[in-house]
Amino acid sequence: RQDSSVIYSDNPVKQAKFFENEGCKRIHIVDLDAAFRKQVNNKQIILDIRDSISIDIELGGGIRTENDVSFWINKGINFLIIGSMATKDLDNIKKIANTFPEKLYVSLDDYNGKIMIHGWVDESNFKTEQIINNYNNSKIKGFIFTDITRDGKLEGINTKKVRDCLKLSKKPFIIGGGLSGNNDLINLLNLNNPLLEGVIAGKSFYSGKIE
Repeated sequence: RQDSSVIYSDNPVKQAKFFENEGCKRIHIVDLDAAFRKQVNNKQIILDIRDSISIDIELGGGIRTENDVSFWINKGINFLIIGSMATKDLDNIKKIANTFPEKLYVSLDDYNGKIMIHGWVDESNFKTEQIINNYNNSKIKGFIFTDITRDGKLEGINTKKVRDCLKLSKKPFIIGGGLSGNNDLINLLNLNNPLLEGVIAGKSFYSGKIE
């Protein structure tokens, strides 16, 4: 939410270089202005980040058409995150995934088992498990699962919820929402599931909970 936003850095390029120098293998970028359809164009900043680092980038926010996907892939963005569109036009997203195999992640923005859209403002018509089932046999790369009830609260990741979702999935999972420290990473590793691809560190890093 904009009214609860906090600016942690006013130099995204410098921040991205820092993460690369620290040994991160991938940067997670969300264009919030694009996600909320604001008339602010962050494309050049994102392209500057791409030109400044050599590690992978996954990008979300405002990616709504095949032209959007084509633009970013051709500019060297490695993976794209599809949010609201993944619940509105399932067949088209599968078609785009056929054109760009293993390049798309589908967002699972979960609020008590339901998928939220439009920046978590609206409830979709789908349960989380339905979206997983819909895309399991497609050519998407995987899912990015965010537990909205815990996002930004540093309360810890709900590993039971993650485990239950992983049981349904045939695709890799990246986890967001609730990361509070190294114990969460240990708990996730203890799930011992090969589909668990990664964890998104946002507020947990910027507030000093994760080094």
